[in-house]
Amino acid sequence: MVDLNRRGLVLAAGGAMAAAGIGASSWAAPVAAPSGRKLGYAIVGLGSYGLGVIIPQFKHCQNSRLVALVSGDPAKAQRVAAEYGVPERGIYNYQNYDGIRDNPDIDIVYVCLPVSMHAEYTIRAAKAGKHVLCEKPMAPSSADCEAMIAACKQAGKKLMIGYRCHFEPYNLEAIRRARVGEIGKLRYFRSEHGFTANNPSAWRLKKAMSGGGSLMDIGIYALNAARYMTGEEPNAVYATERTDRSDPRFREVEDMIEFELEFPSGVLGSCMSMYSANQNHILLMGDKGRIELEPGTGYRGNRLWVGNGRENEITPPPGPGANQWAGQLDHMAQCVLQDRQPIVPGEEGLRDIRIIEAVYQSAREKRRIALRA
Repeated sequence: MVDLNRRGLVLAAGGAMAAAGIGASSWAAPVAAPSGRKLGYAIVGLGSYGLGVIIPQFKHCQNSRLVALVSGDPAKAQRVAAEYGVPERGIYNYQNYDGIRDNPDIDIVYVCLPVSMHAEYTIRAAKAGKHVLCEKPMAPSSADCEAMIAACKQAGKKLMIGYRCHFEPYNLEAIRRARVGEIGKLRYFRSEHGFTANNPSAWRLKKAMSGGGSLMDIGIYALNAARYMTGEEPNAVYATERTDRSDPRFREVEDMIEFELEFPSGVLGSCMSMYSANQNHILLMGDKGRIELEPGTGYRGNRLWVGNGRENEITPPPGPGANQWAGQLDHMAQCVLQDRQPIVPGEEGLRDIRIIEAVYQSAREKRRIALRA
């Protein structure tokens, strides 16, 4: 049983789940965090996520610090640098980005750009001798993902994908309870993820920048949750798309896509993503009960129930691991310091993109698609 009150909550929880049978590629054994040393991050992209979500988390980190910014907006970069104490030598644009190789303060690059730019800036970071944490979805195609993995391996640098829910206490507690058999033999998984996309000019609605619509952006949460909640890899998918192409938001990308996942154990997964309704829900059913999260993957306010309905609400004990973003940033730093593989490496992102490609194929061809192992 995991000790939820000690330092390193996320890694300890991962170790407990690995011992209970979860896929070894997704979780790591507990290792004491190094003390005193903080590795330097360069944040690439000062959009709503990089600036609004990630940068403010460094004050909660034990092993990570902000040392550099990469932005196409010089005025914004200067303003953010002044606010967060980033030195002038740590400000870069997209043209002089490769100059990060000459900045010894930068250990890790965190790519927070539109999906179409992930591969280029990951590969350039690796060639500049830096480790990379890249946001999800990893890239528009599995070929891009493979190139990113190869570049980091060739450079001898680590690659981690920003699956923050692997560090989120409610998801970790839900997985732990599923692994120890609290709801019996797993039978069925369901997840719906969506939000209302109102701005037709947003990059998420431009296929060249996003690689796809709701499936790539928010449906990936449902897909990844299906894999980590069941502890299995699907072996087939069947998908259906429903999009109103007369809606100016959906001229290039899909709105609603529903997909079924078949798992080797017999578990059936039912997932949906959408850009025209708000939903954030995870349900795992066994022959003795159910685990439910709603919202399941939110930035805040997640809730968890275990039992036969919603009569038994669970709150994970408080602890230093409660901040999923600080946990993610520090985990990458710890992996670099201790030469360990991240629990969500490039191969994790590649698996999701290969499945997403099969989902799109299934929706186009209106048939079941078998997945390669």
